[in-house]
Amino acid sequence: MSHLTQRQLFLKHVAQTSDMPLMGLDLNIASAKGIKLIDVNGKEYIDLISGISVSNIGHCHPEVVEAIKNQSEKFMHLMVYGEFNQLPQVKYATLLSSVLPDKLNSVYFTTSGSESVEGAMKLAKRATGRNELVSFKNAYHGSTQGALSLMGDESFKNAFRPLLSGVNQLNFNDESQLNKITNSTAAVIIEPIQGEAGVRVADLNYIIALRKRCDEVGALLIFDEIQTGFGRTGKLFAFEQYNIVPDILCIAKGMGGGLPIGAFVADQKLMNCLTNTPILGHINTFGGNAVTVAAAHATLNVIVRDKLHLRALEIEKIIKKKLQHKLIKKLRVIGALGAIDFSNEELNFKICKRLIETGIISDWFLFCPTAIRIAPPLIITNSELEEVCDRIIGILNEFIYH
Repeated sequence: MSHLTQRQLFLKHVAQTSDMPLMGLDLNIASAKGIKLIDVNGKEYIDLISGISVSNIGHCHPEVVEAIKNQSEKFMHLMVYGEFNQLPQVKYATLLSSVLPDKLNSVYFTTSGSESVEGAMKLAKRATGRNELVSFKNAYHGSTQGALSLMGDESFKNAFRPLLSGVNQLNFNDESQLNKITNSTAAVIIEPIQGEAGVRVADLNYIIALRKRCDEVGALLIFDEIQTGFGRTGKLFAFEQYNIVPDILCIAKGMGGGLPIGAFVADQKLMNCLTNTPILGHINTFGGNAVTVAAAHATLNVIVRDKLHLRALEIEKIIKKKLQHKLIKKLRVIGALGAIDFSNEELNFKICKRLIETGIISDWFLFCPTAIRIAPPLIITNSELEEVCDRIIGILNEFIYH
């Protein structure tokens, strides 16, 4: 047994992606339940970000835990290339298709949001025979090489070039640039609500015009709903806000109730492009793992049965009503996804750190470091949310009066 402490072992053997642990913010969580995390000393933290929009139905939801237990006792991993007709996959894909529009009926399971994006990119190129892709400035689609090529922030990309060629970036919500989508464009990928840009919502008219332009030139429209899906924004999926249907839908995060799973979803005729020339056009060893699919099935059942997408609208109302303060310059909220913008990066970091010290988990956005994220589990009660908002206001008062 090593004589080093757990913290020392953590810093020594677990790869770090920032200097945050060195700043004393590495929390040692022993358990999690509902909206709360509990550390090894028994201190409780309210998870105000749901593990970045993952724990939409809270941590360790009993129905998800039961589904995991039941499936793990039957089988976990079999084979991935279609040779096995796996009931958990069939049941979940059928359920997911039933809550999506008719042309989103074929589900390709992945293990993450990034891989969902990668698969969608390949499907678009294979289906159209084109190689140009269009994304948007301040977009975040993942950290793998292909997804990184689509990212809309140069500071995160430059150290890893060369990336994919043939990627053009447009300004979000700028209809004057839609003519840059041409007959050479395989697909346009967009977040209907830009998450890491600090919750920036696509205009209704813009999305309608974007759908029209893609149809005119034969480009596929990909919606990245990895952060906005599964009830987060007041609809089951954010594209429903716009009364249009994407050609490919990328999902993950809130999908698995806490387990790693993602998917890209399209029409079966389109998806079948990956079955030939070449065969196995996209493969994934752990995509659709039986246990994670069982967890996802239970998660979707809870969201649909309990109408948690409607609960997100109630969360939005409370946040808008309660979070009024002179330090808050802008409050951008749609459903249970919000950004408290202080227009000051240094102040934002201090407030975020203070929130964590007092037992409220939040963070800032990759491309909007002046704002903190609000994305609580959709199961948070009115009284719990009101208490959190009051505590946030109290902390903001500290920065004015002390």
